[in-house]
Amino acid sequence: MSTPQRLAAAGALLVAIATAAFAAFPAAAAAQFTPEELANIRVYETVNKSVVHITTSTVQVDPIFGRAIPGEGAGSGCVLDKEGHILTNNHVIEGARQVVVAFSDDRTYNAQIVGRDEEYDIAVLKIDAKPETLDPIELGRSEGLRVGQKAFALGNPFGLDGTLTTGIVSSLNRSLPSRTDGSVMTGMIQTDAAMNPGNSGGPLLDSSAEMIGMCVAIRSSVGQNSGVGFAIPVDRVRRFVPELIRHGRILRAYHGIVQVSETPQGLRVWRVSDGSPADAAGLRGMRIVERRWREGAILYREREIDRDYADLIAAVDGQPVKTHTEFIDIMDGYKPGDRVVFTVVRDGSRVDIPVTLSATEPRTARR
Repeated sequence: MSTPQRLAAAGALLVAIATAAFAAFPAAAAAQFTPEELANIRVYETVNKSVVHITTSTVQVDPIFGRAIPGEGAGSGCVLDKEGHILTNNHVIEGARQVVVAFSDDRTYNAQIVGRDEEYDIAVLKIDAKPETLDPIELGRSEGLRVGQKAFALGNPFGLDGTLTTGIVSSLNRSLPSRTDGSVMTGMIQTDAAMNPGNSGGPLLDSSAEMIGMCVAIRSSVGQNSGVGFAIPVDRVRRFVPELIRHGRILRAYHGIVQVSETPQGLRVWRVSDGSPADAAGLRGMRIVERRWREGAILYREREIDRDYADLIAAVDGQPVKTHTEFIDIMDGYKPGDRVVFTVVRDGSRVDIPVTLSATEPRTARR
């Protein structure tokens, strides 16, 4: 579709949304609001019944006296399906002894943690509620988002449930440090729709009242809204939630390349885990070379790293790769059992090395 066609389609969509919004109000009431205001109201009234307030109870141990110290936490979430699955951030429920989910009509339920992933900060809960009382949120698509389009954040900042804030998609494909040491969350959506503590886990929405992301973090020197918030793209949520429900965790494809360094030509392999798929396929990391010499009665030893021995990854299944982030993004597209071809530069020549990926526990195959 050409740019003029896309703009025309976007214009038609806005007209349709405004028309639907007007139709939802009596004529007298609609006259009080602008088309933009009516569109905002429609988003809120469509989605608010799908958004929940999550509170948690935790217990920490005093490191000095060894006493149990009770604590509380709060965040947001949304209904995924009629079976009672609730989506939120992992950090909202991490360490919780008890999780309570509250709806906008004051219904409350104790929730069980079904699955969670620390690295992507995604968690799924489950409540025992009658299907007819649940209104699942509509999942949109994050692929095709455009900087400048309208964005809405709906959640419970500071415990103020049902709070709607508006803004735009400020940027795309941002990278943030993961809560897992050494990992990075890539492809994040940046927005200036106000987020504050308590918004975590709530939806980021488009003008069609569809979820395009899950609010996860803000960038601020004071821990409150500064107009720079981030959301996990909904396409990532779509992909991993079924695994969290089925297995309780994300089944990552394990290759065994433990450490790499970035070069202008590609990724230099520092270390390959013994017995891993990469090791079995013959991928080479750096090796230690020991030199010995004698001067008189004294024997000298010197160890140095032989960088030239190590493979340099130039492409993965034909996709050029130069950064660690690109490598992680590409490898996230594979599942255990998949076969992937690493194109490496070895001794000045390009070599294709097929590797059959296996499964491993989260946090052990990311570097």
